[in-house]
Amino acid sequence: MYQHLLVPVDGGELSERAMTESIALARRLDAAITGFVAEPDPVLPAVGRHPAVVLREQEQAEAAAASHARQILDAFRAKAQAAGVAFSGHYVRTTQIDDAIVQAAEEHGCDMIVMATHGRGALGELLFGSHTKAVLGRCKLPLLVLH
Repeated sequence: MYQHLLVPVDGGELSERAMTESIALARRLDAAITGFVAEPDPVLPAVGRHPAVVLREQEQAEAAAASHARQILDAFRAKAQAAGVAFSGHYVRTTQIDDAIVQAAEEHGCDMIVMATHGRGALGELLFGSHTKAVLGRCKLPLLVLH
């Protein structure tokens, strides 16, 4: 069946559910999990700012993003290891979250993606978008959606 699950998490309200449910599924399937965090790139700086200030702020943003991703992935790793599930964690900085998820699944040899969704409906998707729906449209792998 499925042997390697990609589980994108962001530390938000749905991450805990994605972690818990994917670990339970991986245990049943005797599968490994790759936890994945796609940190959004920072916005471009305003024109007219001193380059040294911009560089320092970019370095601080990178360090904060890396720290945030490590924190999420370390918590996920601890839960997976406690359940006896093989785990690896990866993160990237990107402006294209959906594409990064699909690419990560391909790069890490995953055969299924497990994602949690808010299930906002049509109006919510219009206002906030849907990473899950975008991944579904771009991916050739099975996608398990948790509500």
